[in-house]
Parts: sequence; structure tokens; C-alpha cells
Amino acid sequence: MIDTIFWDNDGVLVDTEDLYFRATQEAMRKVGFDLTKQLYVEYFLLQGTGAWHLLDLSEEEIETLRQGRNERYGELLHAEVRTIDGIQETLDALKPDYQMGVVTSSRPDHFEIIHKSTGLLPYFDFIITSADVAENKPSPAPYLKALELAGRAPGDCVVIEDSERGLRAAHAAGIPCYVIPTETTRDSDFSLAAGVLESARELPERLGRNEQ
Repeated sequence: MIDTIFWDNDGVLVDTEDLYFRATQEAMRKVGFDLTKQLYVEYFLLQGTGAWHLLDLSEEEIETLRQGRNERYGELLHAEVRTIDGIQETLDALKPDYQMGVVTSSRPDHFEIIHKSTGLLPYFDFIITSADVAENKPSPAPYLKALELAGRAPGDCVVIEDSERGLRAAHAAGIPCYVIPTETTRDSDFSLAAGVLESARELPERLGRNEQ
């Protein structure tokens, strides 16, 4: 019986993906490279490698751009973070019956900025950010760490993701995954998912059916 839920953060709990894209696009434009949404989806959301290797720059120059992007993203987060529609009422419904954790590839400083005003953190028993694991999604490492912290087997858990990269990470860890696509990720391959939902509001009923 499923009694633990692992939530992705960006695109699932909070509407931040376009802000990250904007900050990265602005950084790359400084060196004359136009990062399209298609390239962003391929390298950041699918492969998880980033697109910095497409720039004809030294590692030092790329790191300078990356740091500038991170600073700009932080500025955007301070001004514009919104929670995903329906997420708070869904967490309200699930909290009494499930152990819940956030498993994100976000940097801890960005995660802290994001959730200064969301009011969502009290719903969660633990948080895993990029600082807590050696490899980020699509590696299974973040979800294997989540299993360890939760003290659960894969079959006791379910993952909620919005991207193919996150789905692949959950699948590699042996954990069933429901996907709630965003406009950015909607055309991805979600054939490995336990289900594809239109909204987080569908989740309590879907999990209830799984537990019968």
C-alpha cells in the first residue's frame, strides 16, 4: 500500500520553469547564443545536462555565465513565484494519510527563496535538493536518497513529476511515477509513467483507487 509521496518542486509545486528558462536565455544572449525553448527542453528538461556545451567558451567563461544566470534567477524568484493551481488543496487532502517529501534538483538557496512565501513547506517531512546528492535527475540518486530518508521500499511510494527527466529518475529507482505535464513538457515521452494527470487535484482519487 502506498503511504509515501515524493514531490518534484519546479513545475509541480511552484510555477518557476519559465523563470529559469528566461534567466538562462538572458545569460546566453550575452555571448550571442539564442537558447530556444526547444533547446532548453532537450538539454535541461530531458537530458539534464544543460546547454552550456553548445557555447564555444572556456570552462571559466561558462562558469561566469552560469553564476550570472543563478543570480538573475534568484532575482526573478524574489519577484514572481506562484504556486501551481490546486496544489495547496491537494496537499491538504493528502497530508493526513501520507508521509511526503520534496525531491528537487534545485539549488538549496533557490529553493529557500522559492518557499519563503508559498506556505507549502509544513506539508513535507523532508527536503532533498541538489546539495544532498552526488548526481541530479535523470540519475536515480535523488529518489534513492528519498527512499533512505523515508525508510520505505519503492513499492510503498509514488513520485509526482512534470518532466521526462524526472520520470526517468523515478523509474530507474523503481518507484511508480505520476506525471502532471506543464505546457513546456507536454510533448515529452511519458510512456514509463503510472499515469498522466491534467491536474494535481486528480491525485487523491487516483491514489485512493491504487490502495483498494
